[in-house]
Amino acid sequence: MFSKLGCTSLKYMIRSAGLLALLSISAINVFPQNIRVIVWDERQPAQKTAYPDFIGNQIAAHLRTLPGITVVKSAGLDDPEHGLGGDTLDQCDVLIWWGHIRSAEVPVEAGRAIVQRIKEGKLSLIALHASHWSVPFMEAMNEVTRIEATRRYPGTNVKFEFIPPPGRIVPTYDSLVTPAYYAFRESKGEQRVRVDLPLCVFPSYRVDGKPSTVITLRPEHPIAKGIPARFTITATEAYDEPFHVPAPDEVIFRETWSAGGWFRSGMVWSLGKGKIFYFRPGHELYPIYTQEMPLKILENAVRWMGTTN
Repeated sequence: MFSKLGCTSLKYMIRSAGLLALLSISAINVFPQNIRVIVWDERQPAQKTAYPDFIGNQIAAHLRTLPGITVVKSAGLDDPEHGLGGDTLDQCDVLIWWGHIRSAEVPVEAGRAIVQRIKEGKLSLIALHASHWSVPFMEAMNEVTRIEATRRYPGTNVKFEFIPPPGRIVPTYDSLVTPAYYAFRESKGEQRVRVDLPLCVFPSYRVDGKPSTVITLRPEHPIAKGIPARFTITATEAYDEPFHVPAPDEVIFRETWSAGGWFRSGMVWSLGKGKIFYFRPGHELYPIYTQEMPLKILENAVRWMGTTN
């Protein structure tokens, strides 16, 4: 016969064992396993100022230390098939992209193939900083715009004309913000819609290395998990709104500078079954992707996007 104390102790041990088992199961499930990531980087020599082994390799090395994330490879522009071959992308859940001065060297067909995979839910795209002018991001924004145009102007009696920008051009502050829509009726009752596709850029930037303040607008979002209400990036390039992109589904971060200017620095779009996340902080002269908060945001984005396709 067990004494009262002995019974109590036994019940406690049984409950504790059950709790430990539950905790063990929960710990296993905290991080979904085998998220496959490719970090693509144009690998320009100027990066060596802040990243001895290039930005892409720096980000990839960090992600390899995290449970549940498998970095398949760090790819680059000078790799075979520009690092974007079908066999490579078949092994990718999340594609992180860093591009700047060599964006035009990526074939448009490669960007469109990535967009098709996003729509099919085969991968999601994270575009960093100057990757606003990367081929995959621009093609993704074009496709988001086309879908939005058909929502704005439904029906079978509508003709669309989608006008691409004449190259990578920078608008003035007083320009119409793209995408821009011009709709009018023709004589037979047909509706015609001209759509100026997004420039995917902004009117001004400063490479002064001044600090920025990042403000978390959506603390409940998975990408903002563990991120404070605001934090400082000690040295960065500054961008200034308006950013010529289609309206995002969510704006998670806003960034400001004491010298002036602000930017929607963390934006999410859904495209078919996949997602696009644009995260602004960067510039190859400043070691931003060695810092805790930007790396944590990347980790959160990879985990969320890698498990929601």
